[in-house]
Amino acid sequence: MVTDRRAARHEATKLRILAAAWELAAEQGLAGISLRDLAARVDLRQPSLYSYFDSKLALYDAMFAQAYEQLLAAVEPLELTGSPEEQIRQMAYVFTRLAVADVPRAQLLFQRTLPGFEPSPESYALANRFLDRTRRHLAAAGFTRPEDLDLYTALMGGLVNQQMANDPGGTRWLDLVDEAIDMYLEHSVPKGGTL
Repeated sequence: MVTDRRAARHEATKLRILAAAWELAAEQGLAGISLRDLAARVDLRQPSLYSYFDSKLALYDAMFAQAYEQLLAAVEPLELTGSPEEQIRQMAYVFTRLAVADVPRAQLLFQRTLPGFEPSPESYALANRFLDRTRRHLAAAGFTRPEDLDLYTALMGGLVNQQMANDPGGTRWLDLVDEAIDMYLEHSVPKGGTL
């Protein structure tokens, strides 16, 4: 019973540290997170952070996993409806809006902004789960080549990156999702078929 309470308290503190790390990332950028500032924000001494995360890279890894868990929780209950073309379009809208809703999260997940950071296999498995969902929807529409997935992710990632870099809080590039999907569908029509 005491062990359960201790484990619950440890997990609650870990979640509080992660929440504070996201706050710092929003204020100072991902690379601007300092363990000293993070410890002060959660009322811990800096050495105490190491009982929760053994390094700054471990903290980033936990943030990476938490961010993909958030994305999966947002997309897994969604049911895409209509034709395969409409489903791909819906998938694109959902992804681009989720991505730009949280700039530090998008930078951590979709850009290489942190030198030396590579997600652990466990955390990266969440990213693959998210990507597999996209792969399944594209395959259902007949887009089964690896290049089809690569092109789709490059288009959506490009729109997200342009939006965050050039019109934060706006919709200039988000408004191009329909045109990008039209180009994608026209270019990538499955061999011998039409949508």
